[in-house]
This record gives sequence, structure tokens and C-alpha cells, in this order.
Amino acid sequence: MKNAPEPIAISRGEGAVLFDDRGNAYIDAIASWWVNLHGHAHPYVADRVHAQLLQLEHVIFAGFTHRPALDLAEKLLAILPRNQARVFFSDDGSTAVEVALKMALQYWHNVTKKEATVIAMEHAYHGDTFGAMAVSDRGAFVKPFESKLFAVARIPAPVAGRESASLDALHAVLRQNQASVFIFEPLVQGAGGMRMYEPGPLEKMLELCQAYRAVTIADEVMTGFGRTGRDFASDYLPLHPDLVCLSKGLTGGTLPLGVTSCSAEIYNAFLSEDQSRTLFHGHSFAGNPVGCAAGLASLELLQSTACQESIRRIQQQHETIAERFATHPAVRDVRQRGVILAIEVATGRPTSYFNTIRDALCVFFLKQGVLLRPLGNVIYVLPPYCITDIQLHRTYDVIWEALNRIDRGALK
Repeated sequence: MKNAPEPIAISRGEGAVLFDDRGNAYIDAIASWWVNLHGHAHPYVADRVHAQLLQLEHVIFAGFTHRPALDLAEKLLAILPRNQARVFFSDDGSTAVEVALKMALQYWHNVTKKEATVIAMEHAYHGDTFGAMAVSDRGAFVKPFESKLFAVARIPAPVAGRESASLDALHAVLRQNQASVFIFEPLVQGAGGMRMYEPGPLEKMLELCQAYRAVTIADEVMTGFGRTGRDFASDYLPLHPDLVCLSKGLTGGTLPLGVTSCSAEIYNAFLSEDQSRTLFHGHSFAGNPVGCAAGLASLELLQSTACQESIRRIQQQHETIAERFATHPAVRDVRQRGVILAIEVATGRPTSYFNTIRDALCVFFLKQGVLLRPLGNVIYVLPPYCITDIQLHRTYDVIWEALNRIDRGALK
């Protein structure tokens, strides 16, 4: 807070644009931390939320249920990987991960009484609660809490050139542990710098996990709901994870809501007259009817022809502009999948979230009327699906100008 600039007071949003209390407009090119799928203040979502508020705002989700939660669970299971059979509601991405970890660890306890080894990737980010921090990269974000976090077997991510090392490391851990849990961000490591890898290596890793009966958790909090060009990044794989974590775009960015889905095998490990096998986990606002109503509205919009065409349009624009960005002398690397475009800036310093170019870029972009928050020296574009071609190309042009200034030494 000592070094942070005064926060900008946003008074309203419309489509892909945010307006502050002084009348300035900003293209929200990162969908407000990746949550906003369909644009701000979307009237269809707002109408559904309003109607639900007039009917039922909340009810305890223990011994009770309601139609919005039932409908949302059924609609999610219809598009999730085919092996997913049950849905557990929570509050956000971190708690969705916490629930998945507890399910996976207790699965092994219920079935074999064994303490499982958790396997996670380097550069991972799974959230800011304690379990999520434990399976995230042990960098500066978690340093003050490291001694309080449970041990994790860390393996390299299967990025280009490290596919074999990643698979070999996973194999070594699985061979040594009879009970294992493997958590991963499928195809894109978001907060770790939009690091991307191909479906093939991940498929081999899931095959290995299946051979050793390891429980697998796909953290689709960022990649879910069309971000990689398909409903879920897991859709690129023939094999399916045992558990899937969802949040962010789940409600189109309208309200906090988390979901952890699981296979029938995981669920059945808890289904018993023995109360000690219970998953003792619950949230006051779990399955909130208003959040579920927003989720249903967002899903309906996502599955519309217009939205699917917009996803393809943005993907095609990203693919074309990526080739141009790759030629810029200030660019080290360009990565793209679906509606996610990442440009790694060559600064002469190591790639890091704390690369000082980040602050200069943030200020420059805001002055140009574009909301972009680089991950250190990695600039990324991950917009709402309603963004127009004019707005998208304005974003590209602003990034290009920033790169020109970096190349001239005018932006440091």
C-alpha cells in the first residue's frame, strides 16, 4: 500500500468497458481478473439475478436444497468431462481447490487408511487459502507461511522442452507412493505467467496417474468456460480427471461461487453409514440461490451461437496478431491458446512477477484507456467475449506502442 497509486473509483460498466467517477473509460482487456465472460452489467444476467432475489435470496444448504442449485449442477455435469457425477458448492476458486484436496486426501483415508502424497507442478498457482498455497509455487506469495504448509512433491511443468523431465519426475513420485494426488492447471498456468503446454504431455501424465491409481485434480478455475477455446481445457484430453475445480467465469463474474465436481468413484468412497467417512466441510453461502441463478444465466449465454462465434472470433484475432508480436524486437516469446494471448517482454532481467517493467506498463496502459495487469514482464490479453474488434485492436495497438517505447528505452 505504501507504493500503490490511489485506486481508481469505477462507477459503472457496460460491455467490455469500465467507467470511472471522472468519466474516463477503460477497455477491460483482462475481464476483471478473468471472471467476466459476457461483459459488465449484462442485462440478461441482471434480470435473472433480480428475479431470484425476489423469490429466494439464500437458504442453509444442509438438509435443504433449491431449484437454482439443482439446475446449475445438472447443466454443469452435462458439459463437464463425462466421468463427473457429483457437484459440491463453495465460495470461490481457492475454496473449490480446498474442497478438492480434502476430497482427494480423504478418499485415500476412507478407502485404504493411507496418507496420500500430493503432487503439484512448479510455477503453479491454485489460490490463497492454506491448502491452495501448499500446492502452489513456493515463491514470494507464500514465503511468510511456508513453515505452516503441508509437504508437496514438486515436479516440472511439461512446457516445451521439459516434457520428458516432467513425466519422469511424476513417474518417480508415483513409484514411491502407493497413494497419490496430482493437482494441475490444464494447459495454461495462469498466475505463474500464462505458461502454456500441449495436451499430449498432459495426456501421458494422466495415463501414468491412471496406471498407479492416483487421484487427479484439474484446476479449471481460470481455464473453464471457453477460455482455451473449448468449454474446459480438459476437453482437449481423452482421459478425464477425477475432480474438477471451477469458479471465476462460473457466474460470468457477477457473484462469488465455487464448484468442485467429482467422479462417482470419489463420491462413493464417502457414501457410508459410518459417519467418520463424512466430508466434514461446508460454507454458510454454499449453493447460494442468487449465485446459482447468475451461473445459469451465464451458462445459457455461453452456449449461445453468438457467444461461441465470439470465442472463435477472438481466438482467430489472437492467432493473427501473435505472429506480428513475435517479430517485435522487445518480445522474448508469444503464447496463445483460445482467447488467452500472452506476450513475454525481453527486459534483460529474469522473468518474474516482480519485474519492475510491470508498474510502468500498468500506468501506461491505464493512461491509454486499457485495463491490462501484466504478470511481471508478461503482458496478457484475456477479454470478455463481447469485446468488439475495434476494442480488441485498440488493445493490440496500445501493447505495440508500449513495446516500441521499451525498445527505445522510453519505458522501463
